[in-house]
Amino acid sequence: MDKEIWFAKTLEQVKQQAREQGSCISEEQVQEAFRELELSDAQLQMVFDYLKKQKIGIGEPVNIDEYLTDEERSYLQDYLDEIAALPAYSQGQIEGYTIAAMAGETDAQAKLVEIYLKDVVDIARLYAGQGVLLEDLIGEGNLALTFGTGMLGSLEKPEEAQGMIAKMIMDAMEEHIQENASSEKTDRKVADKVNQIADRARELAEELHRK
Repeated sequence: MDKEIWFAKTLEQVKQQAREQGSCISEEQVQEAFRELELSDAQLQMVFDYLKKQKIGIGEPVNIDEYLTDEERSYLQDYLDEIAALPAYSQGQIEGYTIAAMAGETDAQAKLVEIYLKDVVDIARLYAGQGVLLEDLIGEGNLALTFGTGMLGSLEKPEEAQGMIAKMIMDAMEEHIQENASSEKTDRKVADKVNQIADRARELAEELHRK
C-alpha cells in the first residue's frame, strides 16, 4: 500500500478510536498506531497538532463546551431539559425493548429512540466546533437513531445494539460535516468565479466607455 494512503487510513482510524474514547487518545496509542510507518518525532508532533485541531484531547479530554457558541449552549440546555422529562429505564428493560425491536416491534423501536436520545447529544458534542451547528448534528444523529432502531433485526445478540446504533449516529454526523465542508468549497469556487466575471465585466465596461 502506498505510504501516503497508509498514513491517511491510519489517521482516520486514530480519529475514530479517539471519538469512541470520548474524543481523547493517549500519546502511546497514537505512537503504536503509526509504529510501522516509522514517523519521526517532528512528524508525530504534526499528527498530535492535527488531532488537537480536530477537538481531540491528547492524554486528557478537551472541554467540548468551549467550542460551543452562546446560541448552541442555550439550545443544548433547552434540549437537555426537554429530554430529561422522559422516563428512565433499567438495563433489564432496555434489553427487553432491544430484543423486541430486533423482532420488528415498532413500539419497542420507538422506546429505544427515546432511550438513546441522550447518547445522540453526547456524540454530537464530540463533533462540535467543526463548522456545523450543534442543532444540525443532533438532528442528523436523531435521524440515524430512528433509522438504526429499525435495522436491529440484522443483529444476532441484543448487546450488539448500542454499538451499532452509536456507529450509525457517528457516521451520519461525520458525513454531514464532510458534506458541509464540500458545499463550502463549492460555494467558494462559485464566488471566486463570479468575482472573476464581475472584474472582467468592469474592465470591459471601462474599455467601452473610453472608446
